Amino acid sequence: MMPAMPLKPAAQRVEDLLAAQGMGGRVVEFPDSTRSSAEAAAAIGCTLAQIAKSLVFKSASGRPVLVVASGINRVDEKKVKAEIGQKIGRADADYVRERTGYAIGGVAPFGHSEMPIVLIDRDLLVLDPIWAAAGTPNAVFRLSPDELVRLSGGTVADVKQDA
Repeated sequence: MMPAMPLKPAAQRVEDLLAAQGMGGRVVEFPDSTRSSAEAAAAIGCTLAQIAKSLVFKSASGRPVLVVASGINRVDEKKVKAEIGQKIGRADADYVRERTGYAIGGVAPFGHSEMPIVLIDRDLLVLDPIWAAAGTPNAVFRLSPDELVRLSGGTVADVKQDA
């Protein structure tokens, strides 16, 4: 049996943070991208809804806002604005890397360079397990909704666009 390849540094950082919480051994790196929710669901073999996608926005105060949403939902920026009490805007790749320490497509729901305001899509609470990015665009880890709320320090909210 071949030994597992070492994780990339950002994925190892997520694994170390999980291990510190007694949740080690959960990060999985795939040879292909899991950057999009569809790619991640296909690689894992789960439903699109079970992907906890991390979207980073820039608040009017400059503080990052992390919205962790179900892979099937689009985020309603007006609902996010109402929830946090300030305008938000799209964050570019440089802002995301600088403020989170992760590249777009690999943003974990915790362990950021700067603590963001965190909102968690209410729809994720009924799914178990869920899968989140683990620091790189091809690494993921499994967790429960309760673990997501605890690890991220997030607030559960209705953030999805209405149909």
